[in-house]
Amino acid sequence: MTEKYIDKILKARVYDVAQETELEIAPSLSRRLGCKVYLKREDKQSVFSFKLRGAYNKMAQLSEDELSAGVIAASAGNHAQGVALAAEKLGIKATIVMPRTTPNIKVESVRHYGANIILHGDAYDDAFEYAMELVKEQGVTFIHPFDDPDVIAGQGTVAMEILHQCSDEIEAIFIPVGGGGLIAGMSAYIKHLKPDIKVIGVEPNDAPCMFEALKQGERVILDQVGIFADGVAVRQVGKETFRIAQTCVDEVVLVSTDEICAAIKDIFDDTRSVMEPAGALGVAGMKKYQEQYGLKDKTLVAINSGANMNFDRLRHVAERAELGEHREALLAVTIPEEPGSFRKFCQAIGHRGITEFNYRYADHEQAHIFAGIQLRNGEEEKKELLQQLFEMGYPVLDMTDNEMAKIHIRYMVGGHTNEVKNEQVYRFQFPERPGALLKFLTNMGQDWNISMFHYRNHGADYGRILVGIQVPGSDHDRFKQFLDEIGYEYWLEQSNQAYQLFLG
Repeated sequence: MTEKYIDKILKARVYDVAQETELEIAPSLSRRLGCKVYLKREDKQSVFSFKLRGAYNKMAQLSEDELSAGVIAASAGNHAQGVALAAEKLGIKATIVMPRTTPNIKVESVRHYGANIILHGDAYDDAFEYAMELVKEQGVTFIHPFDDPDVIAGQGTVAMEILHQCSDEIEAIFIPVGGGGLIAGMSAYIKHLKPDIKVIGVEPNDAPCMFEALKQGERVILDQVGIFADGVAVRQVGKETFRIAQTCVDEVVLVSTDEICAAIKDIFDDTRSVMEPAGALGVAGMKKYQEQYGLKDKTLVAINSGANMNFDRLRHVAERAELGEHREALLAVTIPEEPGSFRKFCQAIGHRGITEFNYRYADHEQAHIFAGIQLRNGEEEKKELLQQLFEMGYPVLDMTDNEMAKIHIRYMVGGHTNEVKNEQVYRFQFPERPGALLKFLTNMGQDWNISMFHYRNHGADYGRILVGIQVPGSDHDRFKQFLDEIGYEYWLEQSNQAYQLFLG
């Protein structure tokens, strides 16, 4: 039974350290989805996550003897910060065991609150097992990140706030799931007061521990979990959280890495805040659910659960966001190895933006290029483009969902070749606008063969190209005239050591 949680949630001691966060309308998402979309801004807590609610509620109810002995926790980061902050507030000692894969920003945040940090293992479960060994050795109190009634009740206060903040009739609330503490507390409260509201959990498709548990009717232990969304990288849901979810959770939606990255961008566009991957799960699941069921004119709420993002992850997020939104297709296309073939291919693409173009000469008959193409109408437009290229005689492969291609091959197109003669290598910079790439290829005409080409749209005002062109000695003056007439800034890179080592 979950009724006991209503009283525990109402009496939870969270506001000594937590604030009642805003429930904000997301205007851009609302317009795109045709629904009223609200974001619960738990990223605005002092530790940039909801986790301090449950941690403090648990620790504030410990006995004097338990407090004096100190506490220990195992966490990928956000729960660790909650425990460390609560320990500082209560004036007690805290030890935090964290996986070695934890983003550095979370490790440093925990250290800031004065906790003792131990890095152990590669995932949460490794850290948990080691922490339990220390509990036996040192007699300290373990503060579970999710499978504890007081922790669950503390997290449930998020739902309490939403229901009194929102006067609209809510269709569904989308909640990130790791071990299940947040969704257990929130769903218990929501289903008691507003049973018609759908409670939808969201997990990465490479860490579906709650999805599999509900599907099989029992807790399962996943063989392995992906760590991109490290805040929810848990191999098994909690016993108590699963019990609650069985009666209070309507559905669990699984989302891909690309869809998480797209959600991070969506949240940034509406709030100018950057979520960590686990923090954007709610929005990613909401978008997928809305599309699947064709929801219109409904009120949807997503939990922005955390914003402890390592800065160096932003590069990967930006690369994958357009793919997750179905706004970019990655294609492997074979074209004839002859002057003018690049230009003909660009003309076949039409007015679509080219986001990426990778090529290196291999032989004198065929050229294999790796191209990124901007899409305006998602999957339907991609199907039309593939059919169009096929009908024009281009052998083409869709690499959009090929993980190896997205992570590795796109950056490895190239290498040395002994077949290229009279190659000159130039780096160009030009105003980034539709048609700029086609202008370059059209102005060059068919006089010289392109032996290498790399272009990637980085969202800046200027595009950048690295190109190898076969120019016989007798054509040098005419080629120099072409360079001056095209009007783009350029640099000769023939002597660049990077070119000589890897491409020359």
